[in-house]
Amino acid sequence: MRLPEQNLKPAYICALDETSDRRQFRGMGIFDRVSRSAARVRYTAAQGLRSTWYGGQYALARRRSAGFNRPGEPTFRPDNKPEARALRKAYFKLFQTDRANIEAGLYPDPVAREMRLRDFPGAVKRARAFLKDVAEVDRRRLTRDGTEVRVLDQADPAKFPAYYRQNFHYQTDGWLSDDSADIYDHQVEALFTGSADAMRRASLAEISRELQGKDQRTQRVLDLACGTGRFMTQVLHAFPKLGLTGLDLSPPYARAASGAVSPWPQADVVEGQAEDLPFGEAQFETLVSIYLFHELPPRIRPLVIAEAARVLKPGGAFIVADSLQFGDNPGVDGFLEYFPEGFHEPYYKGYLKWDFEPDMQAAGFEADRTELAFLTKVKVWRKTKIG
Repeated sequence: MRLPEQNLKPAYICALDETSDRRQFRGMGIFDRVSRSAARVRYTAAQGLRSTWYGGQYALARRRSAGFNRPGEPTFRPDNKPEARALRKAYFKLFQTDRANIEAGLYPDPVAREMRLRDFPGAVKRARAFLKDVAEVDRRRLTRDGTEVRVLDQADPAKFPAYYRQNFHYQTDGWLSDDSADIYDHQVEALFTGSADAMRRASLAEISRELQGKDQRTQRVLDLACGTGRFMTQVLHAFPKLGLTGLDLSPPYARAASGAVSPWPQADVVEGQAEDLPFGEAQFETLVSIYLFHELPPRIRPLVIAEAARVLKPGGAFIVADSLQFGDNPGVDGFLEYFPEGFHEPYYKGYLKWDFEPDMQAAGFEADRTELAFLTKVKVWRKTKIG
């Protein structure tokens, strides 16, 4: 028996071929409780393994590096002392919320897809590449050289704005090589000790809520700065018939994203700038951006917001997932201050105090709802004004 495509409750169920047997199981209280408990155990074990795997690599990388401070300079001390307890609490709450979202039917359990033995050799290869690159990253950290990518042949100033031609996070080649695209997602998972995917899924939960009661085949969603397409694949596993477009300025990252979404013929990836979108007006029901705004100069952020409003249909949602800002979780404010010290984040200090509200309102958006997911804030903005 197939559920109707337009009935999305639980939200992703009609994206799957659910059998009548599984529907009957929901009515079998004991079986359902045992099955749910087993799923929770699998999820907890899998996330624990991921945390150990990526956390171990991060710890090893830290031991191989010189740390945040440069020789001869005063030791950096944040204005707000980081609280380890607040950080741990937010970390564990992330996975509790992730599991609750799965059980609420907002998206499928990722464990079977993310913990496959056949993927292990590739994971080991990326781990080696990540650890090998640590020495170069550390060299740039010590010299504060985050602009060397500007002299690369592929960093065409006619195509890539100056703010983009930098080694964000001190990573080799910035955004502009296949090697960078291949190891980027692994770097991010290691940096956040295995929590990056779960933080991204907080945005997937919001997409799922936006699709409630709608036929996914009629909906168009745009992922701004989609990177290698990792989040796009999470969306498409939940909604395999959704009209999903990704946009990224990096050719190597866009190629990687195109390959990642190739199993879904209705999904596509386009190269372009978020501040000058290559789309007509009111083409999308939903937009999402993940970790974009903190890497934009202040003058570019309003342009991106205005473009988002232009291509979004009235009543549509702009889902913005980005770093926490000061005051979102005061216990981790000190930790946030370390980011621009330990990594090349040239616009991050200003972002921590930047107020989305004025530029969002000027573009016709109103704040709808907000969710904190560890070190990420997910905020849904509703387009309420036409033109």
